[in-house]
Amino acid sequence: MDFTLTEEQRMIVQAARDVARDFPPEYWREVDQKHEFPEEYRKAAVEAGFLGTIIPEKYGGAGLGMLDMCICIEALSSGGCGISGMWTIGPTAIFGTVPITRHGSKAQKEKYLPRMASGELEFCMGLTEPDAGSNTLNTQTTAVKEGDEYIINGRKVFITNADRAGGMLLITRTTPLEEAASKIMGLTLFLVDLPDPAVEVVPIPKHGLHCVNSCDVFIDDLRVSEDDILGKKGKGWLPLLDVLNPERVGVSAGVIGCGFLALGKAVDYAKKRKVFGRPIGAHQAIQFPLATAKAKLETARLMTYKAAWLMDNGKECMAETSMAKLMAVEAGEYAVYHAMQTFGGYGYAVEYDIERWWREVNLWRLAPVTQEMTLAGIGQHVLGLPSSY
Repeated sequence: MDFTLTEEQRMIVQAARDVARDFPPEYWREVDQKHEFPEEYRKAAVEAGFLGTIIPEKYGGAGLGMLDMCICIEALSSGGCGISGMWTIGPTAIFGTVPITRHGSKAQKEKYLPRMASGELEFCMGLTEPDAGSNTLNTQTTAVKEGDEYIINGRKVFITNADRAGGMLLITRTTPLEEAASKIMGLTLFLVDLPDPAVEVVPIPKHGLHCVNSCDVFIDDLRVSEDDILGKKGKGWLPLLDVLNPERVGVSAGVIGCGFLALGKAVDYAKKRKVFGRPIGAHQAIQFPLATAKAKLETARLMTYKAAWLMDNGKECMAETSMAKLMAVEAGEYAVYHAMQTFGGYGYAVEYDIERWWREVNLWRLAPVTQEMTLAGIGQHVLGLPSSY
């Protein structure tokens, strides 16, 4: 095992830190308050090549792996951008580039990848549904063949970036669950160009991450071509896993970075703030939680990097991505919570940014899969315990 970053990876970290330096917490505080998309930041991320990290060089990308993407995301987040910085570019970098790079036809790669690498095209993924939730196999959005086309109807919810995206990875059923040979069969993935009159997108007011919208998506008789299928008809489950696993480690890297960002702020404050003649960091009630946060974040980072390395090397990684997501969220939340406690009342004030990071980090207890569902998956598929659902 080699835990040393390569020279190229160190360059990625430095490039990410350079970008983050130009977009400090004050910038993200402003776009969050105004509910504005961070256009300047996205442009800088595109110019730095971050959206093309895993896109092959022949299509305008860097041809790197998911580990490199995680290193980049963590450096952006910890450098001052927080989770907002990750989630601004994440939908395109993960929901678009990953599945098309790995499963797209030659024509699909030529159509989409260069435009994502150049920043011309943004992407989103239409997966979650009101009545399916974490049970993706119960997807109710249908795609019915009619001649050379498919007619798609259904509803998706909490679809990040759908209001801006020029493309969507849309998960449908071409065979009803009750008629499928097995429950993982019958799912079909489509690449859909947006906007389209048959697709209505409505942003959902939410608790945090106000600079990126999550949306209700209503699909009414959307017509797509057979050439728009990603992979094979009815066999979309395994390609979908090749999106969900990168999403989990990408999110993990962002949450860990946010945890390190909050921890650094708290440590600086604990050194300077004096009560009863001593820095508050000298008191074990402050010092021990911050030290614990450091240990938790470093440990979660190891699992995240391991999961990404397994992914890049074509090895089974479902267990590792689940454990990475579980522990990254626990560590990130712990770090931000105790940063807020360190600042006391100031931690609740908008101008110190901790309350915003608290709102951001708590989303990931619910997405992209809840902590409870993650534990259930580890219990059943790793420990071999009976299914709990």
